[in-house]
Order: sequence, then C-alpha cells, then structure tokens
Amino acid sequence: MDRPDAPQKPEPDLTSTRRDPEEESVHRALERYYRSGKPPWDTGVTPPELVALVEGHGALPPGRALELGCGTGTNATYLARHGWEVTAVDLIDRAVDQARQKAAAAGVAVRLLHGDATRLDELDVPGPFDLFFDLSCYCGIPLHRRDAYAAGLTHRAAPGARLLMFGYGPEPPGNPLPEVASWAEGVTADELRARFPGWALLDVTPGTNSVPTFWFTLRRSA
Repeated sequence: MDRPDAPQKPEPDLTSTRRDPEEESVHRALERYYRSGKPPWDTGVTPPELVALVEGHGALPPGRALELGCGTGTNATYLARHGWEVTAVDLIDRAVDQARQKAAAAGVAVRLLHGDATRLDELDVPGPFDLFFDLSCYCGIPLHRRDAYAAGLTHRAAPGARLLMFGYGPEPPGNPLPEVASWAEGVTADELRARFPGWALLDVTPGTNSVPTFWFTLRRSA
C-alpha cells in the first residue's frame, strides 16, 4: 500500500482536458451539488450492499480496490479500514479534498486522484484490481463515454474481479427531464451486458429509493 507521503505522478489539469458540451454540463452540475453541500448520492453512510460484499457470508478477501466517483471518501475509507488497498477517483476536486481529509481522520491510506473515470489512461491507475465500486458514477456519464469507462475497468480487472455498481434507472415517461439530458437514460441490465463483454452479470437487485434504482454485480471472466 502506498505510504501517505509517497511521491505520486502529477495529476492532470482537468481544466485543459478537452470535453464536449455534454461532458461540460455534467461537470458543472456535479460542481454545483458539491458547492451546495448536498450531493444526493453522498450520504456519508456505507451502503449495506458493499458491507455485505466485504463482511458478509462469502465475503471477498481483501485485495486491491478502485472506486469510481468516490465523492467525499466514505466508502474508500471504509474499504481501507477493512484491509483493502484502495485507489479512488473523482471528477470534482472539492470532493477529492474532502475525501483526503476523511481518510486522514480515519488514519488509513487511500490513494485519491482527481480525474475522469472514463479516462483512466490519463491517470496513474495501472491495476490490476480485484474490486471496483461505483455509487452513481456510471449512470451520470454521457452515453458516448460509457464504452471508454467499461474498457478502462476491463483493462485493469484481475481475473474474477467484481464490479458492484449502484445506478438510477431510466426516467419514466412523462417525468421532467433531469438537469443533464443524458441522465434521463439511466442504466439498465441490458446495457451493462452489451458494454461489458467478458463480464458476467451476476445479480440485479432493485434499490429502495422512491425512483427506480438498481444494484448490479458483475464478475470478470477468469
């Protein structure tokens, strides 16, 4: 595990990264959520679905984990406290700063990177990883960047690696469009099967939210 003071590759200047208008809209919307202090996906509580995977019956043995869209670091810190070697990425610098503070306060080492989950090749994230965790990151990514996300994870997945993903489903017909148009598409099991060749979709469990949400568990082929 990296020491907290270990030298690291300089992080990219995301202000100079070429993003199209839809990606810029996503970035601005996420920044507004964090400036308001009320991102709806960042509750400060580790979800029981991740706890079950780490501590429950048949729990995964601690290995290397990559969290995509780590927010303020609640779950990255949880994984590190349970013996995982954790790297975590988020697009919003304010969130990464808070995640660093949270990990330091917990006395654990988490490798936190400010970057784009669809452009992992631009970050120092070599892998392989045994576990990927995604709490509402993928479903917020514009459709034209989702193949890049899947390819980045697949390239870094150890044989048999798991992906635990929480996502919002498509907006029901007649609902008001969300702030970013692509967010209305949500994520479905059929989409994940198509975008993640070489992975098996093991489980789809509906969430408990008032709007359609799902927990997806995928496993990389051995």
